[in-house]
Order: sequence, then C-alpha cells, then structure tokens
Amino acid sequence: MFKGVSGCDTHQLLQHPGMRPHPAPTGTAVGGQVTGEGHQEQLKAERTPRETSECPQDFASLSGPACPEDERMLGVAFSIGVLLALAGSTVAHNCVASHHVVSKMLRHLEDSVKTDEPPNPSVLLAMNLAGATGSITHKQLLQEIEKEAVKRAQKDMTSGEVALYVLALISSCENPRHVQALGQSIDLLRILQEKTDEDVASLEVEGIPKTTLYSVSLDALSLCLTKAGGYQGASVILAKRVLSPDSHLDVDTRAVAALAMACAYSHTDLRDVRELLWEALSTVTNGFLDEQEKGHGMIGNIYSTGLALQALQATGKFYAPREWDCAQAFSVVYKHDYQLPIAIAQVLPALVGRSYLEAASLDCAKTTPTIEVHYSIINKLQGKHFSYTTSVQVPSGSTLLKVLQAAEAEKPKIFSFQTEQTSWGPMVVSIHGLAANSNDRTYWQFLSGGKPLQEGVGTYKPHDGEHIEAIFSTY
Repeated sequence: MFKGVSGCDTHQLLQHPGMRPHPAPTGTAVGGQVTGEGHQEQLKAERTPRETSECPQDFASLSGPACPEDERMLGVAFSIGVLLALAGSTVAHNCVASHHVVSKMLRHLEDSVKTDEPPNPSVLLAMNLAGATGSITHKQLLQEIEKEAVKRAQKDMTSGEVALYVLALISSCENPRHVQALGQSIDLLRILQEKTDEDVASLEVEGIPKTTLYSVSLDALSLCLTKAGGYQGASVILAKRVLSPDSHLDVDTRAVAALAMACAYSHTDLRDVRELLWEALSTVTNGFLDEQEKGHGMIGNIYSTGLALQALQATGKFYAPREWDCAQAFSVVYKHDYQLPIAIAQVLPALVGRSYLEAASLDCAKTTPTIEVHYSIINKLQGKHFSYTTSVQVPSGSTLLKVLQAAEAEKPKIFSFQTEQTSWGPMVVSIHGLAANSNDRTYWQFLSGGKPLQEGVGTYKPHDGEHIEAIFSTY
C-alpha cells in the first residue's frame, strides 16, 4: 500500500471526512491586475536572491555529464516549421502561436536575464519548453540557478521555490539529486521531499499548509515528474480540496493542481485514487472551460490565463467530449502586450502546445543551436524610397534564403519577397513589392560588410551576428 508524504496512508486520506478549507487568497496587485498564489510564489522566486541525450526519466539512477550547451548568442527562436513540428506531437487542439509571437516573448525572457539579479527558474523552464536552449544566456541562467539552489534551497527557499528549481533543472536534462556549484553538491529532491512533508503535515494538523496550496501543487508535480515518491498523497489532498464545496482556490492554484493530479493519475493503479483524481480533474477543467466562455477567452485575469491554458492543453481527456476553443483563448493572449517575465514564462509553454507536465520528457538532442542575423532592405533608387532593418534567429548553418524567409514570417508586410529558379539556384527578383526589371537594368544586390556576396541566397550561409543588406541597384 502506498505511503504518501508524512507517512500518510492514501486510503486514510480518501476516507478523511474533510479538512478545514484553505482561506481564499487575497492576491497581489501586478500591473493593475490581481494575481493569485501562483504569481505570488513565482514573484517570490524571482525577487529572492535568487539539452545531447534524451532526458532520463529515472532521476534516482541518473549519472553522467550535463547536456552540452552551444555557445552562440540569442538562441531564442526557430523556424515556423520547427515550431509546428515541436507542437504537433504534443497537442491535439491544433493551436500554436505564430513564430512572431513566440519569438517576441522569447526575446523578452532573454532580456530579463541579468547577471546582477537573482535567477528566475520559471524563465529557464519556459525557454526549455519552447526549445530555445542554444544561447549563452540560457547557459548562464542555468549556471546561476544551480548556484542559487546550492546557496539557498536548504535554508530559506519555500517548498514551491525548490519545486520550481527542480522543474527548471529537469527540463534542462540536469539531475536534481546532484546539483553541483560553488564547490558543493546538494540533493535538491531530498530537500523538496522534506519541505513537502512539512507542508502536508501542517495540512493534516492545521488544515492549511505551511506555505500555500499552490506550493503544494508545484511540490506534487515536481515529485511526480521525477518519480521521487511522496506525490500521490499530496495529489489526493489537492483533489479533495478541489472537490470541497467550501473551497475557494484561485485559477493559478487549480491549474498547477490539475497538472500535478494528471501526473499522479498516470502513475497510479489504485482504482479509488484514480476515480478521485478523475473527478477532481474533470471539475477543474470543465470549470476552466465555463470561465473561458463567460470571460470571452479569459480565465481569471490575463496573468492567470497562462497556467489555465497549460492545464487545458495537457488534460483534454478529462473534459471530453467537450472541446476547448483554444483559438478564442489565444486571441485574448495576442491582444495583451506581456512584459512581466513571470507572466510570459507561464503563458509561453501553452503557446507552443506544451505544459510543465512535459518538463521531464524533453529531448535535449533535438535542440538546434541558433544564430542571429541582421537583415536590411534598402531602396534609394526608384519610386518611394525605403529602408528597413530587422534581426532574426535561424538554425546555425542556415542559408541566406532561410534568413529572408524568417524575416518575412515575422514582418510579412515589410520583408515580403519573391524568387525565380535559375540554373544557379533561386534568385531574388522582388522585395517589399519592388521587382527587378531588365529594361531598367535594376536588380537586388546582397552585400555583407559593404561587399557584394559571391554566392546566391540558396547557398550563402551567414554567420552569427552578420549584417546582410539587400540594396536595389543598377547594373
């Protein structure tokens, strides 16, 4: 018979008549909105001084080196084809955000990483789930998170903070049982189990956790994904709270609890536990669908919607045969200009068809190093003059043609272009609606460093940081 955290018998939990309801959270004002426990917990994680072979599933026996990182800058995006392939195997709703939206959010996340500020594990987790792992910024953030875990996990992190660090590490294919930094090594999972025990013991005695139910939800999810034990008892407690008529759980807490319960459901054979978890998951997810309908796409507020979308992405079978109108929900996200790193980190996984539930199943070998290329189009020769510049990220080794395609995908009204196939490969004949003309002896000339390229767009491969200019010229 399974023994949950604090040695609590799962069947005893199922028969428990109920606990004192957790008080409704007061919330924290952020950007004119009120966030719930989830954002309070993650805001705390951000404020406090704070991928190759496939990531192993059994962290108890994990050994060997960390997944190596590419040294190139700004690996924040990939082609739309890669993005669609990434989401295609994980989401049945056919909702994936545009390359432009994802790229913009990833840039915000990278820009939020400061060497003189505490590291944010939620940012690293989101970058990993979005496949943006090839940059120096990513490598530095991972290193800072390892240092912070060694310095603070045992003495002054809450269980929820430790759980976020565990999620960030396992999504990076790192072993949380052996976190090494500053000449020390710690077992982060042991620390998490100890802190979770304290939370659950408080729930059993006082009816409220030592921290928050949001923290307990993160604890249960992290312990379940790492198969560390102790998650099933916590998940049963969460399920009972979700189903309690006196429960007033905010959207953040219900969303992460749903992810934790979904993980526990897939890892237990106990019929009564599965029935309880199914009922709770059905209640949470159908509740989210109802709230989305009433809120015209919004679930809670703009900041809590991200976690709710993750939950709905990952738990479709629990609200079937109802269907989720993900397009409606995504339209709400598109209308908001996210600036807070925490808010971006919560919504981004859903936009690429993923959730925190997949943190331990990422294949680090499939991450592709990226480069940043600056691209300008200039016309000072004919008609209305123009000059536009953009920066795009493409997989390392991409041709110039891929750069043009990425620029067009991000800003199609500006960087649209057309090619014609020749015996020498594709030739660009029009950019921004301005076409070359043999009668006028005009053409589009590509230069780097002021010098004409000696190869065509189909064969030339720009390097990281290179500035390519397309100038409308005469011959």
